[in-house]
Amino acid sequence: MAIIVGYVIAFIGALAAYQLSKGTPKKRKYKVWGIALMVPISPALAFAIGSNYAFIVKNGWATLIMWYIFPVIFIIGFVMLMVGILMKEETKIV
Repeated sequence: MAIIVGYVIAFIGALAAYQLSKGTPKKRKYKVWGIALMVPISPALAFAIGSNYAFIVKNGWATLIMWYIFPVIFIIGFVMLMVGILMKEETKIV
């Protein structure tokens, strides 16, 4: 049951990020998705994947794979946030 909760939290975080970034400029989309990946998605997804993997191999210590998954997803979110912050505004040539 806890595995499903992790996936549900990650799905709700992705759905919220999608709703907040719909119809906005690229700069804001990068910021929203970066924060969404860092805060709700990465810990919940790492927990769910680690627990699911431990259940499959039937070894509780295998859950520690989440210690490798979380930083990877978190860094991807951080890079997206930095791209959104440091990106220059697009100028339209008339």
